[in-house]
Amino acid sequence: MNYSKKNSRMDSEGSAPKKAKEYLSTDVTATSGKHYLCGCCAAFTNIAITFPIQKVLFRQQLYGLKTKDAVHQLQKDGIRNLYRGILPPLMQKTTTLALMFGLYEDFSSLLHSHTNAPELVTCSMAAVLAGTTEAVLTPFERVQTLLQDYKHHDKFTNTYQAFKVLKVYGVREYYRGLVPILLRNGPSNVLFFGLRGPIKQCLPEATSYSTHLVNDFICGGLLGAMLGFLFFPVNVVKTRMQAQIGGEFQSFSKVFVKIWLERDRKLIHLFRGAHLNYHRSLLSWGIINATYEFLLKLS
Repeated sequence: MNYSKKNSRMDSEGSAPKKAKEYLSTDVTATSGKHYLCGCCAAFTNIAITFPIQKVLFRQQLYGLKTKDAVHQLQKDGIRNLYRGILPPLMQKTTTLALMFGLYEDFSSLLHSHTNAPELVTCSMAAVLAGTTEAVLTPFERVQTLLQDYKHHDKFTNTYQAFKVLKVYGVREYYRGLVPILLRNGPSNVLFFGLRGPIKQCLPEATSYSTHLVNDFICGGLLGAMLGFLFFPVNVVKTRMQAQIGGEFQSFSKVFVKIWLERDRKLIHLFRGAHLNYHRSLLSWGIINATYEFLLKLS
């Protein structure tokens, strides 16, 4: 999000609300597209760099493995399978991040121009709406889970085949794990967009493109790592739910209790892999935020 623009919006709203709303309406039409494009490019850059780390993390979430065991498992799979399953997250992340950044801007501007609610309320509502809309793309996250699970290597070899197999079970099967995704997306978006500005303001003032880039990387990385750790158990449940093909659709609470019992009712076991997720999120969201802001400045 362009914070200089946001600040100017807030200042203008304080002095001349009607003019600010007219400006917002015109601004949305003129610049909306660039937020979607910048979000898409930021996601592509991130996935290309961090996908192998994500696969290690996935194995830990699904099977409760230690890091060295998960890495060893990937080594046994071979280099040919290292980027197996990259197409779904590439398609999903480029689209979801385009929606996340673009819809947040659109919803924020729309709410600002049609309501008199406080800034915090409108921005939070915009973040929740953007996160909820992203959940429409759950099928890509679902297929990514199946392709990364070595237990399904013999069932299908590519994204198209995985989608075809799920089709037999009906449309609902594509959206297995939707509840944890909704529980994750909305609140995490609220915290990300709500804290991004204040955190950046706490960093040393940037006086060049390079220092702006560093600050955006630090800001995005810290937020991503914090949110990744906070919502880690939710993602553990989501992964378990989405690794299943066919059968009963178990509730979020039922799957959570099952995992809790399997892992000896120890919180530390539920967070197995969280340290790797922390570092992956630090890198991923640092790349995403820095790339997004850099491209936004160029557009």
